[in-house]
This record gives sequence, C-alpha cells and structure tokens, in this order.
Amino acid sequence: MRLRLPAERPTEPPTGYKIAHPVLSQDGTRAGFTGVSLGGALPYGVLADASCVYGLRHRAPHRRCDCGFHCVHDRAVAEGLLCTAEHRSAVLLDVTVLGAYIRFERGFRYARQRVRTATVGPCACGTVAAALADAGRGRPGWLALAPACAGCVRGRTSVSLAAFARLAGEGLRVVAGSASARQVAELVGVEGLGVPELTAEAALLQARLDWFQTQLARLGERGPGESGEGAGS
Repeated sequence: MRLRLPAERPTEPPTGYKIAHPVLSQDGTRAGFTGVSLGGALPYGVLADASCVYGLRHRAPHRRCDCGFHCVHDRAVAEGLLCTAEHRSAVLLDVTVLGAYIRFERGFRYARQRVRTATVGPCACGTVAAALADAGRGRPGWLALAPACAGCVRGRTSVSLAAFARLAGEGLRVVAGSASARQVAELVGVEGLGVPELTAEAALLQARLDWFQTQLARLGERGPGESGEGAGS
C-alpha cells in the first residue's frame, strides 16, 4: 500500500525566498530574472509559469522530475547562498507561491510564482547599490545585471532600481539592501583596532574622499548645463 501525504488547501498562498540574477532585454524595454541552477537559461518575469527544463510535456512540478520553480522557507538560508562566489551579484527575491506545489523540508517546488520584492546587495566596492549595471555576461537577447553604486556605473549600460521595477512591472518592489556584514563588522569593531589598522582605514576613507573631490572638480570645470563633449565630436 502506497501512502500519500495529505493535500494542502491553504487560505492564503505560501511565501518563500530565492536568489536570482537580474536581466535586461537587449532593447532595454523589459526586465526579469534568471535562475541560479537548472532554469538559468530561461529568463522569467515577475509573474511567471514554470515549465519542464528538460522539454518533457508534463506539467511542472512533476513528482518524478525536478522541474518547477524552487524556493526556501527561511530568508536566512536564501541569503546564505549569496555568499558563494558565483552568486555574489545575485539578488534576493521574496516570492508568492501560486498554483500546485510540492512541499519539502526546506522549501517548495511549484508551478507558478509572483516576485513581490527584489533586494539588491551592495556594489562590488562595498557601497550600497544605486543601480543595476551590465555584469559583462548574459544570454542571447538578455544582459545580466549586477549591483553597482553611482561611482562604479561609469559608462556601462545600467538602470536605476526604480527603473528596473518599472520595466519588470506587476507591482515589483526593488530595494537596496542594508550594509554588508563586512561594513557592519568594521563599524562595530572600530574600538578594538590599533594604530596601524586605524591608519589604514583613514587612508582608505581619504582615497574615497579624493575621488569624490576630483569628480566635483571636473563638474565645476565643465560648468552647469555642459555635457563635457564638444559640439563637433
């Protein structure tokens, strides 16, 4: 006799957390995400239906397959995935589980989802992100994006967090994450630092200040309303 787990009929859709890479269409008119495992080749939108990544005709999620969207119950578990090198530029998604789902100990595998919030981590330099910029990789027709601060965007293709949310649609919220663990550790542990460590920290802050002063000086030389390029260029 084969035992079956009881069917769940929740009064509200379950919720969960996952990580994904933000992407922007080549023409800059659409925004979405790609997964970090099996479905990484298939960009999806804020509201999306899963399909079998192996091309089989059954509906996802199938009990004898591992197709479907995946998420975990615990936010901290999803955040832990962002520590690995290949996922440092991914974003944390807060999702609503829709349609049929299979519950596991740590999360769900399910048929449909709505991404409610995307939390963007810090720029590679450690500064809070202000935009999502070209990460230097992608899929045909889609650019992969990575968190970037205003100083590191420079000439790369980029969209602000608000613009990404608008292009993605469906009421998506995109927010910048708080200070990284490293930044918090620096602030909390500053009292325990000695003279050499404090000197190094001061040098780093001075270098950043010098960079900002240089940028301000360049803007001042151009004057208000000037683009910095000649009319004949």
